[in-house]
Amino acid sequence: MASPSHPTNLHFVLFPLMTQGHLIPMVDMARILAQRGIMVTIITSPVNANRFKSVIDRAIEADLKIQVLELQLPCVEVGLPDGCENFDLLPSNAHAVNMYLAMIMLEEPAEKMLQDLCPPPSCIISDGGFPWTNDVAKKLGVPRVVFYGPGCFAFLCIHIVTNTNILDEIDSESKYFVMPGLPDRIEVTKPQASTWGRGDTKESTKIFERMQEAEKEAIGIVVNSFEELEPKYVKEFAKAKDKNVWCVGPVSLYNTSLQDKAERGNKAAINAKDCLKWLDSKESGSVIYICLGSLSYASTEQAIELGLGLESSNIPFLWVIRHPSEEFEEWLSKDGYEERVKSRGLMVRGWAPQLLILSHQAIGGFVTHCGWNSTLEGISAGIPMVTWPQFAEQFLNERFIINVLKIGVKIGMEVPVIFHELDESKEIVKRDEIKEAIECLMKNDEEGEARRKRSKEFSVMAKRAMEEGGSSQRNMTLMIQAVTEELAKKPTLVQDIV
Repeated sequence: MASPSHPTNLHFVLFPLMTQGHLIPMVDMARILAQRGIMVTIITSPVNANRFKSVIDRAIEADLKIQVLELQLPCVEVGLPDGCENFDLLPSNAHAVNMYLAMIMLEEPAEKMLQDLCPPPSCIISDGGFPWTNDVAKKLGVPRVVFYGPGCFAFLCIHIVTNTNILDEIDSESKYFVMPGLPDRIEVTKPQASTWGRGDTKESTKIFERMQEAEKEAIGIVVNSFEELEPKYVKEFAKAKDKNVWCVGPVSLYNTSLQDKAERGNKAAINAKDCLKWLDSKESGSVIYICLGSLSYASTEQAIELGLGLESSNIPFLWVIRHPSEEFEEWLSKDGYEERVKSRGLMVRGWAPQLLILSHQAIGGFVTHCGWNSTLEGISAGIPMVTWPQFAEQFLNERFIINVLKIGVKIGMEVPVIFHELDESKEIVKRDEIKEAIECLMKNDEEGEARRKRSKEFSVMAKRAMEEGGSSQRNMTLMIQAVTEELAKKPTLVQDIV
């Protein structure tokens, strides 16, 4: 899967955003670059560095030239609790702006850190959430490549929404409209199309606009996707941005060892061997896997409805519940739920080894929040999905899964709910709707078989893209070449580039 290592004089510096959906793929990307013989430095905060320490330690043991440097995030100075260094640790959604303010304050110490690096940086790959890295790159005289979390389909939709007046023309919050300028007919509501972008405060608008301006000076955009998955959208996205777009994924497929799969992203709340043992006891394709993302905070009422929907479906399930409330735990003990479902249901409280689970033959379906990481991991594993989007670009990803790829079943979520406000949401997906969606996905009828067949075909394409000579391997080479060509215009900075 990985290209043989060829030593170079290149040194790439990566700045991942402090949220799992962005951090995880950038750590994978860092190891893929290091496999090419490039020196790679990841710069992040201590809490985030600790989450992927074991994976990086193994890469170093394998003689990859990779290191992690830590910058202290000024949490207290911006009104965040000490140690609140990731979006999944925020006290409330309102604190997201505080996190961005803390990230802005990293500019000066990061610039000093880069000036002291030896060998000096050749390129900065930074998340769009770090627009100031554009200024740092200019001062150092090196190119910058920008990374965003979503795929090309969702980001083309976001580009259309933020660069046209389409939403100003829509009066209704609930009426569906056709998104203009797309190769396929895609219908969304105004809220579903606008939960990623400027936001509704002066601060968030200012941050977003700065991100847009910084992007213009990047030499290209690197995307965790693969060309065969969304060929029309890769082309249209590159055209809309008037930039190189390099699809280099699914980067999750770089993780081939049991340890790397088990420890990807964070320390799991369940022992990997225990998890595999439970899955081994189930028939092939019989289990539905439920995980609503690293930022999901299901309300007690919703968690109960989900539990009862799973129970009434009679389908074996592995359910990851990230932040169970005290009320939910109380309901579990009083209701005797876990005792009733223990023969066919496994609950994991906290972080789960998702790659390990999805790649197991027992998994036949995936109930997902449609975050791009999870979406792509489901696609790579060839698993059809029940879509349960919540916020950000997740409703757009749902349209991609349902309308473009045709590998999913909607659960019926209509109104976006910001991750820390789920307890205040009045929209509850009822147990009967959950049961119906799961049964529909797992059914062996003609429609179900067609979904499974398409899912497996995309999985084969994903693996080919990451193999030697595959489209994602070629795109990684093209990105490295583009950086080399930019540096060659400034021969005093870097010599003897291989």
